[in-house]
Amino acid sequence: MSQAYLVAAAKISDGDGSMASVEERIQQLNTLGITPHTLNIEPLNSDWNAPEQPDYFRSGCGPIEALERARKLISEGTPAVVIRGEDLIKSGYPRDERLQLMAVYGEDYPLTQAYDDVAQQFIQHQQIDADTFCATAEALFENYQRTYLNNLASKDDAVDASQATPGTRWFERITPLFRGVDCANPLVDFTGAVLVCDDKTTAALEIPQQQRVAVKGVGLGRLPLDGKEAIDSIARYDHMEAAYRQACTLANLDFRDIFMHGEALLDTYTCYPVVPMAFLLKTGLVKRIERIPAFLKEYEITVTGGMNLARAPWNNPALNGLICMYQKLTSGEIPLGAVHGNGGLGYRQGVAILAREAD
Repeated sequence: MSQAYLVAAAKISDGDGSMASVEERIQQLNTLGITPHTLNIEPLNSDWNAPEQPDYFRSGCGPIEALERARKLISEGTPAVVIRGEDLIKSGYPRDERLQLMAVYGEDYPLTQAYDDVAQQFIQHQQIDADTFCATAEALFENYQRTYLNNLASKDDAVDASQATPGTRWFERITPLFRGVDCANPLVDFTGAVLVCDDKTTAALEIPQQQRVAVKGVGLGRLPLDGKEAIDSIARYDHMEAAYRQACTLANLDFRDIFMHGEALLDTYTCYPVVPMAFLLKTGLVKRIERIPAFLKEYEITVTGGMNLARAPWNNPALNGLICMYQKLTSGEIPLGAVHGNGGLGYRQGVAILAREAD
């Protein structure tokens, strides 16, 4: 069975960035007589409740599901697959239309309230109190902010800490458990893509070893229902644990152990604090929720700086995570990384484990 490799990844966020690295590789493929199979991350204006169509992926877990589809296509003989996402959230929708489209559980049940309900149930399952949850949420945002500032510092531009410090009103509580900075649904125009090829095509493109990132394992978990009636099952996050374990089994490694030794990178999905809290617990990175703040002082749990600061909209944050992970793995010393996706209120979970090709 052929190995699937990420060989190019690029994005444009609010006009910053370029798609050239992906488009140039696709042009090279065309000269070889290869047209990549395209997988699409659906935008906000797609019908949330419509039947799913082949090669179209919806929800925050969609990019991880698309990567698994790409891996399967490669194993069946497709030489190249491109995963594309574009959503012009800032410029493409009037405010009223945007808010209406985001009300996927009905106008009377906004996402903030729905996720607060998930978090309240999670608190009961973890046998903690709201103060512990809120203190952990604060530690999470501080972790994202530190990573984002580190990313800024790695660029040629002068670091401006204000870029990673939202206005005062964003630190006010908008639900019993969430502040504005805890609720990530960024208003941004985004375009991104990753190109996946089989080993023969990767060789034909003469991709250097340092630029080859293997899809080592993808794990997916999905509950039969989403929404209010599924909150108790979602808040247990057993399907998240199953997705993580499946990815590790397919990759034939213990990601937790490697990460804890500083030899792997992680991009956790950070839409609302309950999701990364559950991920840290279900992967075994942290044994008890009370220990998460101390863990966060030592380990970075995103490569981007989180959804609120790194800014990728609607169904695209995990695609942004895959793109940034590829760039980190191919430009740094650490060869291994995992990207997490979370769909709907959390009824879909996905984990992808990626590894740079050894020299």
